[in-house]
Amino acid sequence: MTIRIGNAPCSWGVEFAGDPRNPPWRQVLSDCAAAGYKGIELGPIGFMPEDPAVLGDALAENGLELIGGVVFRPFHDAAKWDEVMDAATRTCKALVAHGAQHLVLIDSISPRRAPTAGRADAAEQMDRAKWTAFRDRIATVARMGAEEYGLTVGIHAHAAGFIDFEPELERLLDEIDESILKICFDTGHHSYAGFDPVAFMRRHFGRISYMHFKDIDPAVKADAIAKSTGFYDACGQGIFCNLGQGDVDFPAVRQILLNAGFEGWCTVEQDCDPTLDVSPVDDARKNRDYLKSIGF
Repeated sequence: MTIRIGNAPCSWGVEFAGDPRNPPWRQVLSDCAAAGYKGIELGPIGFMPEDPAVLGDALAENGLELIGGVVFRPFHDAAKWDEVMDAATRTCKALVAHGAQHLVLIDSISPRRAPTAGRADAAEQMDRAKWTAFRDRIATVARMGAEEYGLTVGIHAHAAGFIDFEPELERLLDEIDESILKICFDTGHHSYAGFDPVAFMRRHFGRISYMHFKDIDPAVKADAIAKSTGFYDACGQGIFCNLGQGDVDFPAVRQILLNAGFEGWCTVEQDCDPTLDVSPVDDARKNRDYLKSIGF
């Protein structure tokens, strides 16, 4: 089994390319390498340079491989389709330029869903027509990534989006062909949604192409759900704790990967609030050390 461990700019608080709170992209690369990782995700398109020569040189200087990239956009909003396609196309081009493999699709946070993150029974649902159009937008980008760019495309459930809860994820998987859409499985978001990530992995491992490692503080999660706390506020409260300190059973996750002969990248993501007095590089190092301690 060859599993490689990477990290992502969201662990440095980078969620949106234009956020003035973002650290410099070169610092994120150097911090990631210093913390013991050999790979990194692209982050939101526009955060790192889209000139392949500039980014390629910087990756090489830090001994890092580009793993993949995320399209975190409002697939649920038909009026934002041009924005979604622009981000998707630019991300695909950036990944291909650096030999990266994984294109990850995430329906971004909807204000209509934010108050019910973690509460599947209370969450607003789309009617059939809206769901069909939503599904088809995801399928369009998945087909483009897989067939036009040769990427491995994975859907990623995310708190407060319209692919959040396990039944929604499974419905989407039933309706889009596996040849163009696989799963980027995020352990933390699955727990946030109120479901068992280990049980899901056991049922659907054959479709999982890529892993995001994230842990959840159960006390913060319970409080956030009870108070309908917004996603980014929950991040600021530390809902995504260091790996091994929350409710995700990472030894069991490792065993599932081991039993299946999984090969490839697993990427640590610890979404954080960049305005808080935290040290992303220290957390990144602790997370890498924890994974080494359990055999990764």
